[in-house]
Amino acid sequence: MPRITTLSLLAALTLSACGTVAGAGRDLQVAGAAITQEARAASR
Repeated sequence: MPRITTLSLLAALTLSACGTVAGAGRDLQVAGAAITQEARAASR
């Protein structure tokens, strides 16, 4: 029984980490787009 609990906990942590990494990737993408827009505006 403890083995099933451990595997379930590990699976839950893995799935939640994937969501966190995907969210961080989207945040970085939005930040990169904002920096690009500011750079374009400054170069005009």
